[in-house]
Parts: sequence; structure tokens; C-alpha cells
Amino acid sequence: MEGAILIFGLVILAFVISIPCGYIRQSYSKYSFMWFLLIHLPIPFIVLLRIKAGLSWHFIPLTLGGSVAGQIIGGIVSRRRKRNAKAP
Repeated sequence: MEGAILIFGLVILAFVISIPCGYIRQSYSKYSFMWFLLIHLPIPFIVLLRIKAGLSWHFIPLTLGGSVAGQIIGGIVSRRRKRNAKAP
């Protein structure tokens, strides 16, 4: 049970770390240097946390999924805020 909580916490942390990067990423043109940087910026932190937690490489898909979901949610929030700011 303790291991499941650790894994769940790491996936949630990967999600939360990636939200700001997804939000900021919407300001840059697709495939630009900053766009790629913001996609890959959270990965070293997530890898470090996974290693410090003592989890094997088998959990990489879970943390990657959390990171991708955070990027998507951050992008959605950014687009909605821009759209609401333009509407009178």
C-alpha cells in the first residue's frame, strides 16, 4: 500500500510540475526552440524524483503520462485565458 501511495504521489507531482510548462508553451510557436525546451524541461526533475524515491524504470510510463497530462491541461488553461481576455 505504501508503494502505491508513493507511485501515485510521483505521478501527481509530475502532473503538477508540467502544468506551468504547458501554460507557458502556448505562447511560443510550434516546434520552436522554446517550445521543445518547455516540453522537456520537467523531465530531468521527474527522473530525479523517481530515482530518489527508489522506483525502477518500469514506472517511467506512469510518470510520463502524468507529465503529458500536465502539459495538456496547462495548454488548455492558457488557451481559455487568452480567449476570455479577448472576449468583451
